[in-house]
Order: sequence, then C-alpha cells, then structure tokens
Amino acid sequence: MSSRSPDEFRLGVRPYDQGFRGGDEPEDPHELLHRARRLTAEGHPGAGGAWERAATALRRAGGALTPGDHADALDATALDCRGAALPAAGPLFFRAADLHEQAGRRGKALVSRARALVAGPGPGGGHGPGATACARLAELRERATALHAAGQADTAETATVRLLHARARADLLDTAPDPVAEAGAVREELDRLLAFAAPHRADPAVLGVLADTLAVLGRITAPDDPAAALSRLRASIDEHRAAGRPWPATEQQLLLSALLRTTGAYEEAATLLRAALASEVPGPPLRAGDRARLCLALARTVAGAGEPWRTTGGPEVADEEMPLLAESVHHSDEASDDVRVGALARLRLGVAYAERGRCREASTLLERALAGFSEEGDTAARVRARAWLGDCALRLGESGRASREYALAAVEALAWDDRRQGAALSHRTADALGAAGMPEKAARAYERAADLWRAAGDHNAAARSLRARSRQVRIAWGDVAAEVVLAEAAREAARGRRESTGSTGSRTAHDPPVGTAVPVEHARPTSVAGETRRPAHEVHSGDGTVVACDGAPTDVAAQAESESGTGSGCEAGSETDSGVDQGSGAGGPWPGLRELPEPFGSRGRYQVNVYGEVGGTGQRAATAAGTRVQGCE
Repeated sequence: MSSRSPDEFRLGVRPYDQGFRGGDEPEDPHELLHRARRLTAEGHPGAGGAWERAATALRRAGGALTPGDHADALDATALDCRGAALPAAGPLFFRAADLHEQAGRRGKALVSRARALVAGPGPGGGHGPGATACARLAELRERATALHAAGQADTAETATVRLLHARARADLLDTAPDPVAEAGAVREELDRLLAFAAPHRADPAVLGVLADTLAVLGRITAPDDPAAALSRLRASIDEHRAAGRPWPATEQQLLLSALLRTTGAYEEAATLLRAALASEVPGPPLRAGDRARLCLALARTVAGAGEPWRTTGGPEVADEEMPLLAESVHHSDEASDDVRVGALARLRLGVAYAERGRCREASTLLERALAGFSEEGDTAARVRARAWLGDCALRLGESGRASREYALAAVEALAWDDRRQGAALSHRTADALGAAGMPEKAARAYERAADLWRAAGDHNAAARSLRARSRQVRIAWGDVAAEVVLAEAAREAARGRRESTGSTGSRTAHDPPVGTAVPVEHARPTSVAGETRRPAHEVHSGDGTVVACDGAPTDVAAQAESESGTGSGCEAGSETDSGVDQGSGAGGPWPGLRELPEPFGSRGRYQVNVYGEVGGTGQRAATAAGTRVQGCE
C-alpha cells in the first residue's frame, strides 16, 4: 500500500527530495525509518529524501507509514518545494496538520498549519502571508501558547509558531501606516520570544529557533541600527553552528555580507561568502540554488570593492568577478528553482563582457537574461537588459537592432514615475536611428525625447535633444528647417538657465563624458550627395504635422550653442549631444547605462533582495519564488 494519498500525487510535485544521501545507506526498512525520524528531529534538509526511501522500503515489505510518520514526511516534502513546485507547499502542510491531529500531536499540527499560511498565496497572487493570513497566524500563536501551558505543545513547537507570526509581521512592515513604529513593535515581540526560548537552549531545536529569531531581528534592525543588526546576524550564524544545524544559515550569511557591504567592509563580506562556499561541514552539500546566490553575492562584493577599476576594465576585478558570475549561472541552471538568480547572473556577466568589448558574447547572455526577466516580470531588469543589448548592437555596427532594443526599453521605462530614464532611452533610440541612416525617423525620435525631457522639467536636456534633432532635420529637410529647430533649442537652453538660476546645470543620464571632441560634420551636418530633401520651409514634427517657417531664415546655430554652453555645463565644441560614436561603433559603453534602476528595485525599507540587501535594490527574499519556506527549518 502506498504511503502517499491520491491527492498528493495530483499536486504535481516530485516525491520527497532525493538529493542527499549521507554515509552508508541502510537497507532495512526499519533502519531507514529510524534514519528519517532522526533527520527530521535534527531539521536536516535530507529528511525528505530519507522519508521517501523509508516509505518505498516499507511499501515493498508490505507495510506503510503511520499517520504521525506520514505527517513528518509531508512536512519534509513541503519544506523542499521550490520554484514551480512552491504552490504545492501549502496543501502539503495542511494535509500534514490533519495527520498530526490524527496522531494526537497538537503542537506539531499548529506548526504545520502556521507553515501552510506562510507558504500560501499572498496578495496579488504572490507568495507570503498577507494581512488576513497574519491575523490567522496570531490566532495560532495564542493557541500554541495555551497548549504549551497545558503541556500539550513543547517549547520548540510553540516558539516556531510565534516566530512564524513575527516573521509574517516583518514581511508586512512596509505596508503598515507607520513602518518604523510597527518595526519597533515587531522587535518587542521577537525580544519576548527570545526570553521565552532562551531558558531551553539546551534543546537543539529550540536553539535553531533562537538563531532564526536573531536573524529576523537583524533584518528589521538593519535600516535603523546597522551596528546592532551586525551583532544579531553574527550571533544567529553562531547559534546555528552551536545547534549543529549550519544548513539553514545561507540566508543569514547573505544578510550579514550585504550589511557588511553597506558599511564598507567589503573584505570581511568577501571572506564570509568564500567561507560559506568552501564549507565542508559534515552533512548535506550546499544546494545548487543556495550556491548560485552565494556566488552572485560574492561577485557583487568583489565588484563593489573594486569599483574604481570597473570603468577601466581592470583585470583585478574581472579575474574573480566573471568566473563567479559564470558559476552562479551554472548552479542556477542546475537548480532550476529561481529564475531571478540565473537571469540576474547572466545580466551581470553580459554587462561585464560588454564593458570589456566582448559584445557578441555579451549579447548572447543578455538575450537569455531577458527571457528570464520576461518570465519573472521585472520591468527594471528588462529595461537594463535591453539597454545593454542596444549598446552592444550599436558598437557592433547593428544600428537598426540597437534602435529596436532602445525603443522597447524606452516604452517600458516611460511607465515609471521618474520619466527621465525613458527620455534618455528615447534619445538613444534616436541616436541609433541616425547611425542607421534614417534621418527622418531619428528626427521624430529626438523630438519625442525633447518632449519627454520637457515633461520631466529638464530643459537643458530637452535642448540637447533638439540640437541633435536639428542635425537629422538638416539631412532630411535642409538648412532652413534645421535653423528653426536650433532656435527652439536655444529657447529651451535659456529656460534651463533661468530655472537653474545660474548654476552649472545637472548632467543627465544620456550625457557623454566631458571632453569628447565634436567633429565639425557632426555639429553642422551638410547634405549628402544625391539626397532628395524636402522643401526647406517645412519642419515635420513627430506627430506628422507640418510647421511652416515664416520669415527669412537666420543663422542661430552659433547663438544656440553659445546659449546652451554658458551656464548649462555644455561647452561648444567640447561635447556631443548624443554621446554616440557615429562611426564604426567602437568605444566604451554609454555612461547612462549605469544610472538605470537596479533589477528588482526596492519597494520598501524593510524588504530584502536576492543579494540579501535590506531596504536595498530588490524584492524581499523571504517570500520570493524559489526560496525555502522561511521559519520552517
């Protein structure tokens, strides 16, 4: 008889994790059962595989798991649900809770129900408890406390339920009316939990809960008191080791290394991550997904420590960063449980290649990253990948492809509250169209960029887009039409000077490095032999309308350059307006690429991103698809 119910087979998940086999595997079903129970008591990640092998051996011998053992097996299976299988964790936990109740283990039943709420679908279809689930967790916490007082739930079970409720509150901090005040209340709850569990720290299971409690305390303390957070995270890792359970510590190691980076301790952060990757602690090896995240975080640490080298492509950074990113890609492909990590590693590796002129290789990586980000649905990631793809294509001389990538990036960026990135990418679209020999389309794209800059309130940038437009207008429609656009650029520059009240003006995301020479033919393009021009008295706007130019044309080119140069930070003859090498595509990347928002941009002060950074640049790791159900170790 099978130890698994038909409902469990319909969940569409693989049987208990079979990845870890420690030491000499016994053959006797009862020995296998004893081993599975021991690993479950230790919170070992190999417990799922041990239960599967025990259940199989029992079935062959004509036996079956008891309800209590079956419940433990389902708990272990649910803890290992990742990636596409993650939605199955909730139903498995609920089924386990029913079996625990049937076996008379009420404390364990409450733990399974609490884990089911944490693993269930959250607001908007995401994973993690919402406000309703958090309220139900509060009820379970009160029931666990009552059961503990009656001697029907042990300290580890009660502390686990209390921790899951506190972690759910921590995940919802940024949705609270007053996040800072709510964070203080959650810290008080966690402090009470520490006081409750500390007298029982001789029990390894309780010590494990204490370690996880310190980690949550460190996470929600990091934005307000980094020094205290560092102390608590270090203590959390030490407690896991003292409990003989080092395997749940990856999240804490990522958090601690990220916090060390924010304080400038790059060397200590790198040492911590290298030690985690090289660990030979007896027991299960690092999961492929965890190794991928650690490699990605170490690559970020190495890059941050060597940031001055990045602009010059220094080998010191590349020699370590690039292999780490390649290793992260490899392990994320092996894990297949978190598309963000693999896509992000490919993006960063592609960028590293592009910075060093290896644009063909970079394009291949960036295209695969883009596919992963499309699946994940992160706009900032897609914009960054497309912008780098456009830059690579432009430097490879594939201007038409570059214009398409820039245009697609610009469309997505225009949905952001800050419209300047969309404007800069629209300007780059126009640059690529001009390089592709399509002056009319380029002129319309520059006009669109100028309109976006005006809407963003940056008149100096609008003037630069208009000056670039004038060059394309000159090619397409002649000198008179170009002079009209230059006059408009001069007026925009004057507005910019008035608004900046004499300041030197701010550089924008699409500005080129200071000191780039401007060939005369780029400053005032002349007609191309054999080119058919439109009448000089017409200027075609982006929406297709024709604006008549009344009066005799005047030479305002020098005036426009002078007005935009004095007081705006753009010296005539010292900078290009586009920052694009119109020749073969040689040269370094567009400087504005580094100003694009980070993938998985921060949504709140207390959230954690894939690198383990709190309040940094990404979604919280605690509820992201592909991570182990938090608080269930």
